[in-house]
Amino acid sequence: MAIGIGGAGGKLASLMSPNSVAVNVSETELSKVNAAEKILAYAHTERGQLKGSKKDPSIGKSSFNSIRAQILEAVQGNMVLSSSGGGTGNGITSQILDVIATYDNIPDIRKTEFAIILPYAPRESQEFIVNTLEFLKGPLSNALDSTNTGNLFLFSNKMKFEQRIAEEKYNQMIVESLKKFEAIPKKGDTCELLEGHIDHEDFAAYRSKSFFNNFCYFDYDPERYFGDQLNENANPLLLPGETPIEALFLLEVPTDYDHTVFYNILDHFSSIKVAPMYSVVRNPAIDKPFVTVSTLYSRKPMELVNDFNRISDESTQAKIDKSLEQYVEFQQMNVTLQEEAQKVAHEKGQPTDEIISVLKRLGKLK
Repeated sequence: MAIGIGGAGGKLASLMSPNSVAVNVSETELSKVNAAEKILAYAHTERGQLKGSKKDPSIGKSSFNSIRAQILEAVQGNMVLSSSGGGTGNGITSQILDVIATYDNIPDIRKTEFAIILPYAPRESQEFIVNTLEFLKGPLSNALDSTNTGNLFLFSNKMKFEQRIAEEKYNQMIVESLKKFEAIPKKGDTCELLEGHIDHEDFAAYRSKSFFNNFCYFDYDPERYFGDQLNENANPLLLPGETPIEALFLLEVPTDYDHTVFYNILDHFSSIKVAPMYSVVRNPAIDKPFVTVSTLYSRKPMELVNDFNRISDESTQAKIDKSLEQYVEFQQMNVTLQEEAQKVAHEKGQPTDEIISVLKRLGKLK
């Protein structure tokens, strides 16, 4: 089951699962999603129930207690989809992470996965960036340290903005990508198994580990080194991963194809000292080998903060540089204009001071 929190999370969850749950402080936003269950979190003020959190995570956090028992029960063993930039998604998800961090000996089957949408610093508002930084170094850091979460998927809005993709289409791309990953054990049920085996229990155990999950999928060419193809086909929707700690892959091969090419993939993982889980299946519906790969990696939350800070700082610095360039250019224009005024006055035999005085009154000179 998918639980979507906030506007972005609710839309994603409704695309992800027919029995999804959408959570929001806004009845208007809840009415926009086709979730099987809708939970209204109460955020009361002197003016009554708010229509939204206005990019303020404190509103989402304060509304959490109104749905605390219900939402904590719903997320166990399921996936939460949310964004880190907004108020509702950030605020309620932060509270969920804080509570999860306090659990003792939570069974793997009850662990919660999180798919978080991060803003793209060069194109999105400063509030989104600040909210994300607080989210990464606070609730997410605490939850990771506790090892009480399942896999964490960090999606980025970078591709959306750089390629000018409509939000609805981008949401669909994220959901389709996640479904590709989730289909790994199902292929073992529907296709002829040739080598290895990733069953549903193995897959669930893999997803219950408190690491960042980076996955991708592509047509595999056995004539080329697998590591190069893996790098070339990195999932553009996700933040780039690090050196993996664990991995798994599903290789699908066409009818009558030599499936032993899977050893080439094992050679790559052996070279980086990782022993992956894997399944090799025969899929008569394809005409070339196709591989789905997932790697789990550890990334200290403060390293994530530093990475995000660097991107944010580059964007902020660019804005500062632009302002400085405009300011410096203005100063240079002043000097140039004054010199030009003096030159013209001299040529026309007019008093220089009078012309400069007029330019100052017009705001052209200081």
